[in-house]
Amino acid sequence: MALWVWLSIMAAAAQTARTAGQKHLAGSMSSWSATWVRFLFGLPFVVGYLLVATADRTAAMPTPHLEFFLWCLGTAASQIVATVLLVHLFSLRNFAVGTSYARTEAFLTALVGASLFGEHIDAAGWIAIVISVAGVVLISLAKQGVSGMALVRSGLNRAAGVGVLSGLFFALASLTLRRASLSLGDPDFLTTASMTLVTVVSMQVVLLGGYILATRAGELAAIGRAWKACVFVGLTSAIGSGGWFTAMTIERAAYVKAMGQIEFVFAILVSTLVFRERSTARELVGMSLVAGGIVVLLLFAR
Repeated sequence: MALWVWLSIMAAAAQTARTAGQKHLAGSMSSWSATWVRFLFGLPFVVGYLLVATADRTAAMPTPHLEFFLWCLGTAASQIVATVLLVHLFSLRNFAVGTSYARTEAFLTALVGASLFGEHIDAAGWIAIVISVAGVVLISLAKQGVSGMALVRSGLNRAAGVGVLSGLFFALASLTLRRASLSLGDPDFLTTASMTLVTVVSMQVVLLGGYILATRAGELAAIGRAWKACVFVGLTSAIGSGGWFTAMTIERAAYVKAMGQIEFVFAILVSTLVFRERSTARELVGMSLVAGGIVVLLLFAR
């Protein structure tokens, strides 16, 4: 299989572990601080990735320019906004429906990428994305006890709108990070991906950190007390982001996102094998759809 596929699988597995770590932190600090932790404690690890990726480089490093920084800023801001919207969903009455709509992120990445960013997606690619997204939405509905009809009936409510916006901003983050990396014009994808990652995470540390220092400075003590869990979240976040950024430098963002939906299969396997929770029939069907979409993507999409 292609390198970007393995990178996507690695990133999805790391993201599953990071999510578990952030849930642990959520009990001792706000969602804002739990989100900032992934950037703050992940920054040393992504800097390490940059140093390792460029250790044997003999050519001069690519020179960052205004376009690169603007794309990076777009990535940093989009990811923060998407996360804030996702967190806001939990304060809404129909949050379960909203989070199901947020799972359409891969489809939105394909739609926006094809219409605004000139990313070519063939018929097999669209079929693979639609099948896998349907599987992810089905898994989400099963976990939250929401019926398909409730999802359709709630298509115009506030929670659904916030969910779609969250997915849209996550899609924009993926597309802009690919543009940032490619704008450096260097053939070494490890160099451009790691440079982009360090720049974006640094921006996120400053942007979100400034907000937290201004509004929630008292939570710094909670972060200090939970430093071991914070290091775990930072490490898994860096591994996941390194995988995503590198994969999206190599391959179109929509295809990487579709492949990355294997994360939801990992989550079910963890709940079944580790926590001994039984999977429902809808979850199993959803897993099958995700797997089927990935098979179509790998075998037929070009």
